Amino acid sequence: MSLCKINIFANPFRYTVIRIENIELGEFPILLAPMEDVTDPPFRYVCKMFGADMMYTEFISSEGLIRDAAKSVKKLDFSEFERPIGIQIFGHDIDSMVKAAQYAERANPDLIDINYGCPVRKVVAKGAGSGILNDIPKMVKMTEAVVKAVKLPVTIKTRLGYDDEHKEIVDIAERIQDTGIKAITIHGRTRTQRPRIPADWTLIGEVKNNPRMHIPVFGNGDVMDPVSAKKFKDNYGVDGLMVARGVYGNPWIFREIKHYLETAELLPPPDLEERIHISSIQLQKSVLWKGERRGVLEMRKHWGDYFRGYPHFKPFRIRIMQTESQDELKSIFEEIKAYYG
Repeated sequence: MSLCKINIFANPFRYTVIRIENIELGEFPILLAPMEDVTDPPFRYVCKMFGADMMYTEFISSEGLIRDAAKSVKKLDFSEFERPIGIQIFGHDIDSMVKAAQYAERANPDLIDINYGCPVRKVVAKGAGSGILNDIPKMVKMTEAVVKAVKLPVTIKTRLGYDDEHKEIVDIAERIQDTGIKAITIHGRTRTQRPRIPADWTLIGEVKNNPRMHIPVFGNGDVMDPVSAKKFKDNYGVDGLMVARGVYGNPWIFREIKHYLETAELLPPPDLEERIHISSIQLQKSVLWKGERRGVLEMRKHWGDYFRGYPHFKPFRIRIMQTESQDELKSIFEEIKAYYG
């Protein structure tokens, strides 16, 4: 007698359309994760071109917002093209988080997201980001205060727990849901685990399939390509996926994942012409938003990812990294086309 493998996380009662309150995201949304120094408006623009269903600003310091700090306020910028979009805030002080949420609400995003997942030491040391996972009662109290302070839907992004001895996400999700949040995204690692440790989706699946949970549950961690996306979708019953590192130099990933989920066919990778075209659009948006010099300089962290894997590319990469001129970059791109054409 053969044995059939049963997916204990399969959910036959899926939503027809996933909603965060009145925001419709489709049957299985693919979200762009908020990432500091990555998901600025120029990069979000090209991700939206390829079908990102929901995007978020870079995370914004609550203290910076209420002090009206220029860097924090600048992060509130977004275009209508990017909707639906959430503004993500972080902080350790409840009163400051309430004021920051109200400040962010005035920018008229579609929702407010609270960052309970950032593992960066200087953030955690203050009890913000994933640092608050050491104080779950405060996490609940802060979330409840923010939910009550704004009219927009509030969501959160968090982790499995602080460390391996405190993977408390199933209980945390229930308690946080009771504060009135409208969705939760869970990263499949603890605060102390590094990215080289494979994400553990088992507990994410347990949260989603907890009969007490009635809000959308999105999974995050190691969604690097269409194949991994399908694996997580099929095995853990989540309502959607959030992509982080998999999008570096790869805004096409949203198109590729959706095509694979619909057809079980892998799209061919984008050719050089498309890579140059899309990265040039991001460059143009970056210059418009930041000015030429800063816009060109801050694109440097993206070039290596856009052209990863091309043989003999190092001389071009060096020139790209050295220039501060948009026109010079256009000239280099024409040389690249001629070289590889």
